[in-house]
Amino acid sequence: MYKKRRIERQDLPCFLKVFNGVNDRLIGYLGNLSEHGLMLISTLPLMVGADFELHLKIPADEGSQRNIKLKATCLWCHEDVTPQHFDAGFSLHGAPPEYGQLVSALQQYFSFHSLPASA
Repeated sequence: MYKKRRIERQDLPCFLKVFNGVNDRLIGYLGNLSEHGLMLISTLPLMVGADFELHLKIPADEGSQRNIKLKATCLWCHEDVTPQHFDAGFSLHGAPPEYGQLVSALQQYFSFHSLPASA
């Protein structure tokens, strides 16, 4: 039986890639983020306690990209439920304002807002 949605479905339009800031190689994909840290999903385990330079390459207008450079420490890493994938948690050190804007934009995009009532 069909029921009218009260909340609009939200879809992630693309994966947000995270690159190694030293060699510009893909490390993984953004799994979760907050103002003070992020979770990375990777195909390789990452060294706990190590410091990383991370680059987030964010799609922007007209096919361009915005790069956000971060310094972070890996606090934990364990196997993901997906075979051959790992989740790693990072604490950020002095994230730039662009990162805060990304956090706010993603929180707003993925928040549930009620649809206006039909007349």
